[in-house]
Amino acid sequence: MPVDVLDPATALVLVDLQKGITALRTVHDPATVVARAALLADAAHRGGRPVVRIRTQFSADGGDLLRGRTDSPGPSVVQDADFAELDPRVPPTATDLHVTKRGWDAFAGTELDSRLRRRGVRSVVLAGIATSVGVESTARTARELGYEVVVAHDAVTDLVASAHANSIDVIFPRVARLDSAATLAGLLDPST
Repeated sequence: MPVDVLDPATALVLVDLQKGITALRTVHDPATVVARAALLADAAHRGGRPVVRIRTQFSADGGDLLRGRTDSPGPSVVQDADFAELDPRVPPTATDLHVTKRGWDAFAGTELDSRLRRRGVRSVVLAGIATSVGVESTARTARELGYEVVVAHDAVTDLVASAHANSIDVIFPRVARLDSAATLAGLLDPST
């Protein structure tokens, strides 16, 4: 169902749009996803909405990496020196909020919830990489915390096509509303 209105207290949350992740081979062209995220960020800035830049970063010794046995371990990612640097194709502003996470979910173990609540945020628009990991985990927790959740369905991508499709077709419709980056940009900045 198309999104025709956003709560006035909506923040844009960009998940893991950082050099080490936007350089990965994904289902959709990461440059297109980043360009759509930049469109959203520009609109949110113009509309006076908070923009939150989430990045994943681990300690040099790997001591804070997620551990535990799984049947299907995720891809091994090499943390080059610029791994956690935010992708400059989404131009930052001095007012952007920055949150560093150590796992999948942008809320778990971070100050994201308190920073949003201090600003009166009741709704979040999500975009980023990877759809079934960072974006979905963040969407699920946002929903559990009482936020209205909206996902820019064309500003997310994944490393696995079936995982992306499952998030878009099965999970997100149960925890969020979905629409295009262009539509959501128009709602983030109603003056355009």
